[in-house]
Amino acid sequence: MSSAAEAKAAFQRWLDGFNARDSDAMIAEMHFPHLRLARTKFDSWDTSADWLSGHDALTEKLLAEDWDHTDLISMEAVQVSDEKVHLVLRQSRRKKDGTEYSGFDTLWVFTKEGGRWGAKLRSSFLTANAQLYS
Repeated sequence: MSSAAEAKAAFQRWLDGFNARDSDAMIAEMHFPHLRLARTKFDSWDTSADWLSGHDALTEKLLAEDWDHTDLISMEAVQVSDEKVHLVLRQSRRKKDGTEYSGFDTLWVFTKEGGRWGAKLRSSFLTANAQLYS
């Protein structure tokens, strides 16, 4: 499988975990330290335990937004090497009836470390209230 295909598969597993609110499944597709650029501020989690500390609060915020699931609209590998892949994504947060209430673009960087692909950093244009901050 190509680097791009492996990174895309890792993201899809992460998104499946996100939609199931399965923190273990999400962590399995990430590398730490993990960085996120939201607006102009970097958030950083040194360990999976650091990241996990905000998971329940994020779930509560999502449910308060009437979130049901997040759809992947598009995903393109725009830069690829044997150890790093940049994925450009369009995602859509949706209510139970399928109505989109927050569509956004994001860049995810996946790296291959210890023989495993995982998300190392991301930059999002998400404006919804339900976000995870360090």
